[in-house]
Amino acid sequence: MPKPIHGRGAAGNPRNRFCDTLLEYDVDEVTGRLNHPGTTLIEDRTTQIISRNNSPDIGFNVSVNPYRGCEHGCVYCYARPTHEFLGMSAGLDFESKIVVKYNAAKLLRDELSKPSWKPQTLVMSGVTDPYQPIEKKLQITRECVEVLAECCHPLVIITKNYLVTRDMDLLTKLAEVNAVRVLMSITSLDKTITDTMEPRTSRPQKRLQAVRELSSAGIPVHVNIAPVVPGLTDDEMVPIMEASANAGAQSVSLVNLRLPYGVKDLFDKWLEDHHPNRKEKVLNRLKSLKSGKLNRSEFGERFRVDGPYGEQMMQLLSIHSKRLGLNGQKVALNTKNFRRPQTKQLSLF
Repeated sequence: MPKPIHGRGAAGNPRNRFCDTLLEYDVDEVTGRLNHPGTTLIEDRTTQIISRNNSPDIGFNVSVNPYRGCEHGCVYCYARPTHEFLGMSAGLDFESKIVVKYNAAKLLRDELSKPSWKPQTLVMSGVTDPYQPIEKKLQITRECVEVLAECCHPLVIITKNYLVTRDMDLLTKLAEVNAVRVLMSITSLDKTITDTMEPRTSRPQKRLQAVRELSSAGIPVHVNIAPVVPGLTDDEMVPIMEASANAGAQSVSLVNLRLPYGVKDLFDKWLEDHHPNRKEKVLNRLKSLKSGKLNRSEFGERFRVDGPYGEQMMQLLSIHSKRLGLNGQKVALNTKNFRRPQTKQLSLF
């Protein structure tokens, strides 16, 4: 098996479960590593921008995903298998071949302009990070937020990138009418873990800095300890909550590690490469939370944790979130200020 690649989460490019095609990367004979793949941008010509969710496990109904695939390269990412629907791999393809919706803002403006559209909390992005590194150059997420700020449409942003602070000017406008919330995901405070597990994300202290800056600007921030890797990062739950409270977060939650489809093999390889002494502990503890399995995919089961250890984790979250003032109820975002965005019309003269 190839050795890990610096700056990439996946060490290989496993076969797509839907087809026989496979892109193989050359292995450097000297280093034993796959040649480092650069990022390729692929245009997405979709005519639909708002995705609708019918899962009872997810707390939102509609979302916007400017990008498919994610440069962050988080080895555990549950979204990796979505690249297989595009004929690519959940491995290196997912983090190096990014499908871009260049016209996302126009499509969003058109959708919100329709008389049939009813304002409701819109999530960015729910699948891959809207503030992944390529966003710094392309600014597609910012263009979408501009549309939402213009019409005071409620928005929730999920990210693990400090880049979200770039758009505080727009987010502040939404915060003034209680129409925005930022969810910052923090997995670990240990840079030696995040450097390889989520190689192109903002480092832990930069994420906390983002929480601090957003909160100081009056933008509500919720911290999601996600994912918790049992046997590796679960001992950081309380330190993460304490650091989040000190940075000004209003609330906190956790999501345990999920390993759907080929992600389990990618994560197994990552453990072998970086934490071989903890591999069995991590996998066995994860199984104890998932009724003996590495993953549960059934509706109602995907995010649930079982067993004594799972109960202990949830009690720990409850006790310390109360102690730190992170147990505030999430206030529903305001839809009453929504106004349809202006559409550009051709002059009659």
